[in-house]
Amino acid sequence: MELIIILAVVAAVGGAVGFGILLRKLATGPRTLPVTAEWIDELSLERYRPMMRLLSEDDLRFLSTQPGYNRKMAHQFRAQRCQIFRGYLRWLQGDFQRVCTAIRVLMLQSSHDRPDLASILLQQKAVFAMGMLSIHFRLFLYRWGWSGVEVDGVLRAFDSLRLELRQLVPAAAGMEA
Repeated sequence: MELIIILAVVAAVGGAVGFGILLRKLATGPRTLPVTAEWIDELSLERYRPMMRLLSEDDLRFLSTQPGYNRKMAHQFRAQRCQIFRGYLRWLQGDFQRVCTAIRVLMLQSSHDRPDLASILLQQKAVFAMGMLSIHFRLFLYRWGWSGVEVDGVLRAFDSLRLELRQLVPAAAGMEA
């Protein structure tokens, strides 16, 4: 009986700590967002073009034709490419979060309700989250030579919200004038 009480207390404390960390993370979001047309244009998909070729089998096939090639080299090559690819994913996730935050801020500051935009935001966030989950799983498989990785879905979700934000920025600037 004492073990159950101890486990319940530990679970409650763990839940409270987790909730506190979540609240702190939400409260200490980005202080300023440079929501300008230039900032949005910098978030172009062109930034992620190298990512799409990074896991191509072409480079690995070329490596296998070189003298001295062995399976250890292929393993190291895949591991390095996965590490670089994860860096791109972190940038993409950060950019996506900044775009979502900027849209939410603009929605809150707007004098007009935009339930359509809120719906688009939720849909794209769900698509992005599921896509990222799939990418991380397939990246794990890629590292061991079992699967390729597709990033088109998350890039489309990101670009869709980026374009929505781009349309909102001139409207927001006109409201302030």
